[in-house]
Amino acid sequence: MSDTYREKIIEQALESSRNWIANFNNGNARACIDTYTNDAVMNARPFGTYRGIQEIESFWKPFIETGAGELEYSNVKVAIENETTVLLAADWKMNLGRGIIIQERWVKQEDGKWLLEFDDFEVLEQY
Repeated sequence: MSDTYREKIIEQALESSRNWIANFNNGNARACIDTYTNDAVMNARPFGTYRGIQEIESFWKPFIETGAGELEYSNVKVAIENETTVLLAADWKMNLGRGIIIQERWVKQEDGKWLLEFDDFEVLEQY
């Protein structure tokens, strides 16, 4: 895989991640939820593990509706697993707390969209 192609894959996945953050900050829970695959797994420490789009929606929809926002990622680390899978780790902060993203697994779908197949994050401090 050429460096140019690797950069293209990383940029596509990062654009999807930035779109998720923008939708979160705009209070668009539906767009955030639609970024997960139907069978995605989300480990939201210390709250629990959510399997499938309906369980993930049961976490994000009420949380976003409480006014959570101002989400920012820092210290972002990206790794290419293969041509259709990119792993992301980062620190995060928002108006309600801060924590770490242990791993987001972004997977390119047949239609070219990048979706979250696995999301593992931890809340280190709540404000």
